[in-house]
Amino acid sequence: MTDEEKNEYYSSDKFLNAKAEMDKLVAASMKKYEVRQNVLFTKLSDVTKAMSSGLINWSRINSLWPMQFGLACCAMELLDFFTPRVDAERKGYLLFRGTPRQCDVMIVAGWVTKAIIPEIKRMYEQMPDPKYVIAYGECATCGGPWWESYNIIQGIDQVLPVDVFVAGCPPRPENLFSALMKLQDKIGGKVEDEPR
Repeated sequence: MTDEEKNEYYSSDKFLNAKAEMDKLVAASMKKYEVRQNVLFTKLSDVTKAMSSGLINWSRINSLWPMQFGLACCAMELLDFFTPRVDAERKGYLLFRGTPRQCDVMIVAGWVTKAIIPEIKRMYEQMPDPKYVIAYGECATCGGPWWESYNIIQGIDQVLPVDVFVAGCPPRPENLFSALMKLQDKIGGKVEDEPR
């Protein structure tokens, strides 16, 4: 065979047609191995998924596990949250955990310096999904009295996505209780995110 005959014999059109024919043959040969899905099993799995998603969402709403994370003077008010006067245990907020791998809520209490930002990001990334952030106090919200300082950032929302802001200097423990209730409403879909 000459080169011209080979080029004509192996043209791209003939090659594409041969590939299409081969694909048809493979598909036809695989038809006998197809397994039909059991309709009853499919519906049962859909029901199981629907029931479990509701149960998982209910458990996320009713068992928030905040992390022990106080940076400055707002941490004293955060400690007051544990007292019987506030009675946070009735809503399930009392299990403050010491490791980010067991938490789903980070409460940033106090001013945030530029030196601690990498550690805050590292702890946030170690938290399992879904995770939420509460900015607790004026310093965590907007920098507080040190908003013009060279080493204090003007709010933790410049670093992490904040779900609830708590105002006050220092904020009262009741404000944190209200913020956690607002976060529960947000997780449950009762409160929409406001556009930024």
